[in-house]
Amino acid sequence: MLALALLTGCKAEPQPNAPAAVQAAKYDAIYVWPGVRPAPGNAAKTVYLLDGEVRREGVARLERLRMGVPKLPGRTVWLVVRAERLDWNEATYAAILSDLERWEKAGNTLAGLQVDFDAATRGIDGYARFLQDLRKRLPQRWKLSITGLMDWSAHGDPQALAGLARTIDEVVVQTYQARTTIPGYEQYFARMERFPIPFRVALVEGGAWKAPPMLAQHPMFRGYVVFLLAPEGK
Repeated sequence: MLALALLTGCKAEPQPNAPAAVQAAKYDAIYVWPGVRPAPGNAAKTVYLLDGEVRREGVARLERLRMGVPKLPGRTVWLVVRAERLDWNEATYAAILSDLERWEKAGNTLAGLQVDFDAATRGIDGYARFLQDLRKRLPQRWKLSITGLMDWSAHGDPQALAGLARTIDEVVVQTYQARTTIPGYEQYFARMERFPIPFRVALVEGGAWKAPPMLAQHPMFRGYVVFLLAPEGK
């Protein structure tokens, strides 16, 4: 009985500072991919919508994934293009610029274009050159955003990052793979003291997250974006 009492007394209690599951309703910016519907009543002020992809296979082209033009009055909208390659041709640029125009003419408050491309840390220089050319093509009224890896904070060349800072308006740092938060994310953010680009942090819906203490004080931190998930099996 004494042993049982000791075992019972040693039962682990919930840790008040443990990571909590990300609930999209508590955040003011979301990613919405085609086929995913925000929960009823979601009041996110900023919405990143995937328009299409530039795929690796064949000739570079914008493969549109969204039917029609979204209409989201009262919200700030980013048009997102997922890219698997950077050798875009003129037709690809023209298609993306055309979609930006159509989305804006539909009455949306269009912030600009986000490029979702997994640039390796050692390849930031080449990516920066691509983005410089893209920025020249993009009308000044629209901002340019990109996604970025957490590894950039640990191993990114300071000069390359400074070059990006002169070209883009924000980077959204990805903290997850598939449906799961990447373990050890705290270590990456601990190295971001001198990160020179305005950034948001992308969280996955339902993923575990505890904000690193330094984040709220970082002069470049602009908040969070929650990646909404479709129900499993769909």
